[in-house]
Amino acid sequence: MSSRFQLANAVRVLAMDAVQAANSGHPGAPMGLADVAEVLWRDFLKHDPNDPLWPDRDRFVLSNGHGSMLLYALLHLTGYDVSLQDLKDFRQLHSKTAGHPEFGECPGVETTTGPLGQGFAMAVGMALAEQKLAKEFNTQEIDLVDHRTWVVAGDGCLMEGISHEAASLAGTLALSKLICLYDDNGISIDGEVQEWFSEDVPARFEAYGWRVIRNVNGHDAEEISDALKNAVESDGRPTLVCCKTVIGFGSPNKGGTASAHGSVLGEEEIALTKAELGWAAPAWEIPGDVAAAWDQRDSGAQRHQAWQAKLETYRASNAALAAEFERRMSGELPAGWSDAIDSFAQNQQANPVDLETRKSSQAAIGAVAQGVPELFGGSADLTGSNNTRWGEANDDQYLSFGVREFGMTAISNGMQLHGGYRPFTGTFLIFMEYARNAVRLAALMQLPNIFVYTHDSVAVGEDGPTHQPVEQLANLRTTPNLATWRPCDTVETAVAWKSAMASRTTPTALVFTRQKVSAQARSEEAFANVKRGGYVLYEPDQSPQVLLIATGSEVAITMAAAESLLAQGIAARVVSMPCVEVFEMQDAEYREAVLPASVRARVAVEAGHPDTWFKYVGLDGAVVGIDRFGMSAPGAQALETLGMTTERIVATALAVAGRQARIG
Repeated sequence: MSSRFQLANAVRVLAMDAVQAANSGHPGAPMGLADVAEVLWRDFLKHDPNDPLWPDRDRFVLSNGHGSMLLYALLHLTGYDVSLQDLKDFRQLHSKTAGHPEFGECPGVETTTGPLGQGFAMAVGMALAEQKLAKEFNTQEIDLVDHRTWVVAGDGCLMEGISHEAASLAGTLALSKLICLYDDNGISIDGEVQEWFSEDVPARFEAYGWRVIRNVNGHDAEEISDALKNAVESDGRPTLVCCKTVIGFGSPNKGGTASAHGSVLGEEEIALTKAELGWAAPAWEIPGDVAAAWDQRDSGAQRHQAWQAKLETYRASNAALAAEFERRMSGELPAGWSDAIDSFAQNQQANPVDLETRKSSQAAIGAVAQGVPELFGGSADLTGSNNTRWGEANDDQYLSFGVREFGMTAISNGMQLHGGYRPFTGTFLIFMEYARNAVRLAALMQLPNIFVYTHDSVAVGEDGPTHQPVEQLANLRTTPNLATWRPCDTVETAVAWKSAMASRTTPTALVFTRQKVSAQARSEEAFANVKRGGYVLYEPDQSPQVLLIATGSEVAITMAAAESLLAQGIAARVVSMPCVEVFEMQDAEYREAVLPASVRARVAVEAGHPDTWFKYVGLDGAVVGIDRFGMSAPGAQALETLGMTTERIVATALAVAGRQARIG
């Protein structure tokens, strides 16, 4: 039987060889963490390489994702579908083993990591989902939900502000199944971190309400094992295990230095390191006894089967709960889940009421919740302003995240990744900027997370330019695989919520007004087409001479402009386009029917940056928008001063139509 040191060396040599083959990567963290990972993955982590999606598995998150070869080596050695060839293809085109771990690309990777600190925050979300599911489904006799979330974080993760947000909330929520292994090696890309990161990290976490296990020798298997045994004996708090490690451990010339962080060691240094470690096998070769000691397929299957037997016992006395648990972990929505939101939309179509769309959203959330018991919402200290808490919500369905926009968004990504809940979060549209990178990761990972953003334009008013979004809609719309809905009234809001809930691979940004908007009368055909993202809201009796395209609160002034144009002999079609991305998914015939190429006189109207609209209006058209920061003034005055008026739309349409007439 190989020693634990030699088992850990298997991780080190695979990391060195893969980074060398790619001529790119970060060997230092995998080499430094190998001993910690060996103890964790062989003795403590509850997982099944045969089924990476087993619901009651422990979650493992490598927050310092640049050290991805640590995870890939562990997955390969323990028996996941990650072959030696996959390791040889590290960082190559279409490989499972990307430069940073990517969710959905490699079995056993629980989340995409790399932007430092976000993996840590998503692990908090996973632990929160576990805690809530345990409360909801465990019985006095059977703990159906009983697993831990393990997250490895380095100095870089803990420097990032998001780690403060997430760790603080984790302590407050007493996420006792969350264990963070802090890779305390004192090195980042620029060198020894003491020059710019000198805080007392253990004391900081103790202040958050965490239990802290200090000064663990990260290269002593017995000491690591004792620390992890201590960590799993919960005292009701999350746990930070501070592992003192040497980055690039074993490298005679680069170990313990920044040069081991993010560059290849080189063939000569690798040979010296393998000699230092006592590793005699050729490159890419793992001795049989080492491979056998690492293989977790049989033990994983046994753990999984034991849980499956527990599930069957649970099912015998809790059939409905068992079925509900399995449905929710599958991600499938209940049969008839949309009945209530459909009825709500139809009622609003028949009985339109002027309302702030943030309040329309609140009513829509309540309708969604009737059919989706796993709906879970929250807001970053703006519940009353975002209107994100619906009337029937209880404290198990809603969380006040505090002023933590970035942390909140990443935590909700973690909940979505864990399974069992459909989370949504709320803040002002302007503060989407704080959460921007977590929104981007949701889109990259194809997570159907939902982001509610209110106070969507300069109509916010007196709070002034710091709180008045201008460029944020363009920012969202240029993000790949993100659907951005900006409804004009309650009907469109209801349809937007249904679309967001129905999505399986695309996150949705729902953007709502602070101010009251006019409910629009629409035909049954128009009502049916709202779900298509863009549709003809108003059609003049004669063929349109100009197309007016609008979203959100600007639909009302655009409708008024069409009426004024008609009085001047100009027939204008009004197209409401609450979701550009969904509209662009429609077939070409439908898109042509809504925006006929023959009508080149076009004006887009939105109280935001104009750039994303030129693809619809072309060089011959115009955009009535805002390309400067706002001002501190009552909302109506700010809109008028910045040109978001019916009069400006009319003047612009007349100019565009006249220009087209001359060209024609």
